[in-house]
Amino acid sequence: MNLFADMHHKVRETLREMQAAGELPAGLDLKNVAVEPPRDPAHGDMATNAAMVLARPAGKRPREIAESLAERLAADPRIASAEVAGPGFLNLRLAPEAWRALVPAVLETGTDYGRSDMGAGRKVNVEFVSANPTGPLHVGHTRGAVFGDALANLLDFAGWQVTREYYINDGGAQVDVLARSAYLRYLEANGREVAFAEGTYPGDYLIGVGEALKEEYGDRFVDAPEEEWLDLFRRFATERMMEMIRADLAALGVKMDVYFSERSFYDSGRIEETLEKLREMGLVYEGVLEPPKGKKPEDWEPRVQTLFRSTAFGDDVDRPLKKSDGSWTYFAPDIAYHYDKILRGYDALIDVLGADHGGYVKRMKAAVAALSEGKVDFDIKLVQLVRLFKGGQPFKMSKRAGTFITLRDVIDEVGPDVARFVMLTRKNDAPLDFDFEKVLEQSKDNPVFYVQYAHARISSVLRKARAAGIDVADGTLGAADLSVLDDPAQLELMKRIGAWPRTVELAATHHEPHRIAFYLYDLASAFHALWNRGNDNPALRFIDEGDVPGSQARIALARATGVVISSGLGILGVKPVTEMR
Repeated sequence: MNLFADMHHKVRETLREMQAAGELPAGLDLKNVAVEPPRDPAHGDMATNAAMVLARPAGKRPREIAESLAERLAADPRIASAEVAGPGFLNLRLAPEAWRALVPAVLETGTDYGRSDMGAGRKVNVEFVSANPTGPLHVGHTRGAVFGDALANLLDFAGWQVTREYYINDGGAQVDVLARSAYLRYLEANGREVAFAEGTYPGDYLIGVGEALKEEYGDRFVDAPEEEWLDLFRRFATERMMEMIRADLAALGVKMDVYFSERSFYDSGRIEETLEKLREMGLVYEGVLEPPKGKKPEDWEPRVQTLFRSTAFGDDVDRPLKKSDGSWTYFAPDIAYHYDKILRGYDALIDVLGADHGGYVKRMKAAVAALSEGKVDFDIKLVQLVRLFKGGQPFKMSKRAGTFITLRDVIDEVGPDVARFVMLTRKNDAPLDFDFEKVLEQSKDNPVFYVQYAHARISSVLRKARAAGIDVADGTLGAADLSVLDDPAQLELMKRIGAWPRTVELAATHHEPHRIAFYLYDLASAFHALWNRGNDNPALRFIDEGDVPGSQARIALARATGVVISSGLGILGVKPVTEMR
C-alpha cells in the first residue's frame, strides 16, 4: 500500500474524467503531474501541481482547473478536504481512516511493506570498495563499503536485479611494490635484517605473509634475483591480501557477488579489442595534447600519444591511453572493464569511488556512453572523507596498518551495526565526522541509539502484552478496531509510516541511501513523542489490561512502526535490537 502512489493515480484518473467531460482538452500530457508532501505541513498532507503544469497546454487559468479538480477529489471518502492555494496549487488532507488503513496493511505485508517494482527487474551492477590489494581496508574504504552495500540493498528493495562487484586492481605497479614488501618480510622470516625503503608497505599485516612464504618455499629465494620470485610473490601476496579484504568485508556484513581481476585483461587482448572498437568509432586517435593549464611543468614536452576523444562527450580534454613507455594508463583497462560490464547485459552501472577520483568522472562517463551507444545508464557516486575522533580528539593511527586506521579498528571499537548506521547519516559527498565515543552515547543526539531504542521499546511492549495475556499476533492486531487511534500524535506516527514507500522510491531514484537513515530517525522521533505523551495521558499508553481491544489497537500501531523500522534497518544492513543494554 502506497498512499502517495494511490493519490497520484487518483489525481490522474480524475483529470481523465475531466477530459471526458469536456472540462479539459483531450491529449494532455500528464507525465509532469505530481503528488508530493507540501513544503509546509500545515497546508495539508499532500499537494498536487496538476493545475499549474496543465494550465498553459489546456488554455485555462490554473485556479479554474484546480477548483474543478478539488470538487471532484473531495468526493473520495479518503480525502477529507481539497483546498486551492495561491495561483493554483491544490492541497489535500486525508481522512484519518485513510491513515489508519496503513496499519493492517503493514502487518499483513510485513517487512515487504514499501517494496517497489520501479526497477522492473532490470539489471544493475554496483561496483564498490575496489581497493588496491596492498593491505587491509582503511576507514575511507569502510564508508565506501557501507554506502555501496546499502545502495545495493536499496535498489534490490526497489525492484532491481543487483550485482555487487569488486574490481581487484592487481595489474598496476602497486602490486609489484606489494611483492617487494612481502619479500622483505620473507627475508625477515628467514632471519635476515631488513629495512623498508620509502614507497614500500611497512605494516605488520605483511609479517604473516612473509612467514607463509617461508613455510611454502623455505630459503629458496633468499638470495635469488628479483626476476625469479617477483611474479610468484605478487600472486601469493595478492591472494593473501584479498583473503584479508574479504574477511574485513564479511565483518562489516558485506558480501560481494563478483570479484573481477584487472590482471585478467592483460595478455587476453580484451583491452586492445575494446580500444579498437572505439578507434573504429573515430574515438581513439594519435595526437598531441595541449600543455596543462596554468604553470607548465618543467619536464613537459609535446609528444604523440594514443588518446581517447572524451571531449566528444563533454570532458575537458582528451585522455591518454598509453604511457611514454608504451604500457597502458590505468584508464585503458578501466574502459575495457566497463565494456565487459556492458557486454554482460547490465541496464545500469554504478561506480562508488573515493572523493579523490573526481577527475575520473567525465572521462569514464564518456567511455561508457560511447561503448553502450548511450543505452546504459551510468552513475558515479563519490564518497567523501571520514574524520575520526575520540572524545573530540583526532584518533591515532593503527600500528597494525602502519599508516592508517583500518576497517577492523572501527569495527573493534563500535561494532558493525553502529559503524554502518553512522556512515549513512550524511550524504555520500559530504565529509563525515565519526567520534568513537559519541556514536555509542545513549541520547537523542545519537541517531543509531535513537532508532534502535524505538525498536527495543516496541519489542518491550509486545513482551509485556504477552505476559499480560493479550493476543498480539499480527493477524489479531490487524483486525483490531483502530478508530480509537485519533490522537494527533498517533495520526502523526501513521503519516510517517505512510511516507515509507515514497521514501524508498526517492532514495532509489537518486541513489541516496542516507535518506533511509534520515527517515528512520524521523519515524523514531514520532514514536518516542507518542510514548512520552503516554506518560502524561494514560489513554495513550500502549497497554491497559482493563481495555484489551483498545490496547490491541495501540499495540497494532506500535507493531507496524517496528516492522517499518526493521525494514529500513535491513536496507542499511543493520540488525534491529529487541533490548537495550
